[in-house]
Amino acid sequence: MIDRLRETFRLWCAPRRLRAEGSTPDYRFSLANERTFLAWIRTALALVAGGIAVDQFLTGLSWGMRTTIAVAVLASAAMCAFRAVNHWLGCERAMRRGEDLPVSRFPVLLATATALAALLVLAAVALGAGR
Repeated sequence: MIDRLRETFRLWCAPRRLRAEGSTPDYRFSLANERTFLAWIRTALALVAGGIAVDQFLTGLSWGMRTTIAVAVLASAAMCAFRAVNHWLGCERAMRRGEDLPVSRFPVLLATATALAALLVLAAVALGAGR
């Protein structure tokens, strides 16, 4: 387990090492993988903006509620950014090795966390928390 994490971190820092694995995939697939990575990064940036917006603009909420929601959204942003790199790496590695692309539960986790944060804000706004 530790060796796998160490190797993954090395590939994060020096992705050119991937060239040693398998054969070069069709560039169209590598570029599609990169576009998916960029979409995940855009999602992470949007979550960062959302976390900041919750903290700065939902001043009608109590400090604890506002901070809890903002921290949850910002933590989701961080997880999304890290997951983007890991997913890109896993897909690139699988394509080079001729393996199936990796599957992930992360989209469900991210969607659930985002929905819960939205429901918390909705409930707090509807109930007039902090007034």
